[in-house]
Amino acid sequence: MTDKIIVEQSGNIARIIFNQPEKRNAVSLEMWEAVEAAAARFAKDDSVRILVLSGAGGKAFVSGADISKFETERASVEAVAQYNAATKRVYDSIEAFPKPTIAQIDGYCIGGGVALSLSCDLRICGEKSQFAVPAAKLGLGYGYEGISRLANVVGPAFAKEIFFTARRFTSTEAKDMGLVNRVVPDDQVATVVEETAQMIAANAPMTVDSVKYIVSQIVAPESETNLEECARRVQACFESDDYKEGRKAFMEKRKPNFAGT
Repeated sequence: MTDKIIVEQSGNIARIIFNQPEKRNAVSLEMWEAVEAAAARFAKDDSVRILVLSGAGGKAFVSGADISKFETERASVEAVAQYNAATKRVYDSIEAFPKPTIAQIDGYCIGGGVALSLSCDLRICGEKSQFAVPAAKLGLGYGYEGISRLANVVGPAFAKEIFFTARRFTSTEAKDMGLVNRVVPDDQVATVVEETAQMIAANAPMTVDSVKYIVSQIVAPESETNLEECARRVQACFESDDYKEGRKAFMEKRKPNFAGT
């Protein structure tokens, strides 16, 4: 594990923090591999109910690939394939993470940062945050899955504008496109994310997780949709102890204490 990736857990909330603020949290292959390992561990941990991804330093979420590493990590066809495979595994693992995920965006969210944020369920950013996918300025190729994730969130026209122009978009533009869920004052990003994470973590995990799964099935190709699993998860909620606890707490006019069972 590299010190450029910080892994934490507080109560039911897990965090993965990109920790290279001197480079606006640009990401190396080593860092991607560390994120993959941390996400895999948290996915199996029943005590984790939500995962928050953020960047250290307050000036960037993730500003894309560490270009200073290109000559050693992306100079050959083989090296590019290895790097792309590593990033794909991370994006896929975050998108398929069995619990809710939030991208806490402070400042720049560029290239791979945008791709990573799109793998999360929710995106909350500060007013001064800026977004860009500068692939066209670097001659990089973007595959189907990465472009699909963007188009599914902002629509085809905005996805084309983001890629074609390769320019930076403001937080207001990002909100108008639907790229982010919320824009808040810069000094309140961490607070709002924490409050949102606590709110989600306090709700019935089986209900929340089943909704995440069902939404993933809604946006999946029809040939891949598993309606039986959707129905099974809904039924499991009604058969759970948490369903009993929710009803009891409502009648007793108190907050429910959900155990995830």
